[in-house]
Amino acid sequence: MRTRVKFCGLTRLADVDVAVALGVDAIGLVFHTKSPRAVDAEQAARLVEALPAFVTAVGLFVDANADDVRAVLDRVPLDALQFHGAEPPAYCRSFGRPWIKAIAVRAGVDLDAEAQRYAGSRSLLLDTYDPALAGGTGRRFDWGLVPAQQAKRVILAGGLTATNVADALRQVRPYAVDVSGGIEQAKGLKDPDKMTDFMKGVRDGDQS
Repeated sequence: MRTRVKFCGLTRLADVDVAVALGVDAIGLVFHTKSPRAVDAEQAARLVEALPAFVTAVGLFVDANADDVRAVLDRVPLDALQFHGAEPPAYCRSFGRPWIKAIAVRAGVDLDAEAQRYAGSRSLLLDTYDPALAGGTGRRFDWGLVPAQQAKRVILAGGLTATNVADALRQVRPYAVDVSGGIEQAKGLKDPDKMTDFMKGVRDGDQS
């Protein structure tokens, strides 16, 4: 099965156009104001308007006030929500949208237990643990910590680049991959060549 791809942290229409042309399955829009890749609702609405059918718009939130999430949803037609904080399952499902739960992976984290706790999620996004950052670390974690029985619903993130994504696919066989820093020229500004090379890396991993 082809690995699905999400480009996250997009802020410019030009980058959305390149992502779509390359065949990504989803784009991620960051609504966490502390992130250098953050967009506001007006920006996000313009980016989503540029998407054709069958490309999913995902909104990323980190321990956001529920009213703030609803305010974004009133203005931006997001297809799915991605939660990167300590949000409990009841909060995640309260918005009536498909949702993804990010888990910061480190030794001692029971991913089978997390999968059971967040059983209502469409997928678990596995990212690199950092005590100061809710994702976007640019560093990979130990892929050997991913249980094989969870791979089919895993979105693999954390330090992925064109040079390592094929190895990641061969080792983990996730449902999807999520990349942000690995396709950038600067935070929030994507690089068309890196985006192209990343997609080639995914194809190489799928064929091996």
